[in-house]
Amino acid sequence: MDRFVIEGGKRLEGEIEVYGAKNAILPMMAGSILAKGKTIIHNVPDISDVSIFLGILEHLGADCIYDKETKKLELDTTNINKTDVPYELVCQIRASFLVSAPLLARLGRAKISFPGGCSLGTRNIDFHIKGFKMFSADVNGEGGYIILRADRLRGADIYLDYPTHTGTENIMMAGVLAEGKTIIENCAMEPEIVDFAKFLRKMGAKIGGEGTGTITIDGVDSLKPCEYWPIPDRIETGTFIMAGAIANGGVFVKNAIYEHLKGPIAKLRDMGISIEKKDSGILVVGQDRLTSTNVITGPYPSFSTDFQPLICSLMSIAKGTSIVKETVFDNRIAHTYELLRMGANVKIVGEQTIIIEGVKGLHGANVMAGDIRCGAGLVLAGLSAKGRTIVDRVYHIDRGYERLEERLSLLGANIWREK
Repeated sequence: MDRFVIEGGKRLEGEIEVYGAKNAILPMMAGSILAKGKTIIHNVPDISDVSIFLGILEHLGADCIYDKETKKLELDTTNINKTDVPYELVCQIRASFLVSAPLLARLGRAKISFPGGCSLGTRNIDFHIKGFKMFSADVNGEGGYIILRADRLRGADIYLDYPTHTGTENIMMAGVLAEGKTIIENCAMEPEIVDFAKFLRKMGAKIGGEGTGTITIDGVDSLKPCEYWPIPDRIETGTFIMAGAIANGGVFVKNAIYEHLKGPIAKLRDMGISIEKKDSGILVVGQDRLTSTNVITGPYPSFSTDFQPLICSLMSIAKGTSIVKETVFDNRIAHTYELLRMGANVKIVGEQTIIIEGVKGLHGANVMAGDIRCGAGLVLAGLSAKGRTIVDRVYHIDRGYERLEERLSLLGANIWREK
């Protein structure tokens, strides 16, 4: 199992480019099932989540070609003929459940194991199941699998109890080939949802309202494959911005969309970090000592839960007291125990509130990544810490970041991978 070794204290300087958004690309890969033929997606990062999802599509019968150099992904779903997705594939990635809707819409059946992925607490699929039932699909559970059947889905008015990201995407894919009109209320509004709607529209879907709380869909009889350039990854963008900030650097994040990060940028500016919007990206300049701030996570456009472990690392060396309230996942505070090992002054109050008294500096330690963003947050802490930090279980980080250690090294970080 690989680990990262970091010799902290190096100032980051230079330019780094952001790849396509993982959380837009994965639903697009699932969406390719909706139409026979070859779908092409560009700027796809070489990350394990993409590799795992490719394995799922190939199991279903798709012909997939991924060029790591050009980052071009070709998905020919003409010969998809399987509708069963086994546990050994699904357990690796929660986004695997996204294939359920397109399989149901195109082939009339799907049998898929309960999904896996990061251990972030309760993330049930009730929203998806409720939506499929509203489309008049038969839904049954058997031996740890969910079995879906429908001759033709029928449009429905669906209200989501929570603006779930993957739930919204699955219902969108069910709706585009359903008979009649579908309205999704209280849906997710993330930029990735907007981008996914544009992707479906390029395939011939009649869909509108993305980016608001209500999406409307007029079902069509068929879709066609398309070629698409997804938006840059805003979480990766935020990671590199915070890396420059915690390492007191001057970093230009190329191919980044400022408007997708207004909430996190506002909080980082509260901490004294200089962030400027440029024509082709975002420039960040760190300070000798950051100041504290408070954060409450929530669905977009609120402060994203994915940024929470990252900003906690910055708060750990900021002057004053910072308070973080996690409202999305009920197990996304475990990373704070790893920060304690590095000398952070962190307390958990109640179930989901983190209080951080900033210290003048962290020290290196052996820590362990529990999920993608926890691992990235610990890497940021290691960049700032005095001495050597070892981050184990970096396979979590590899799920969402392509060669993170090499790209940070190009900015001047002393970080490398070893077995």
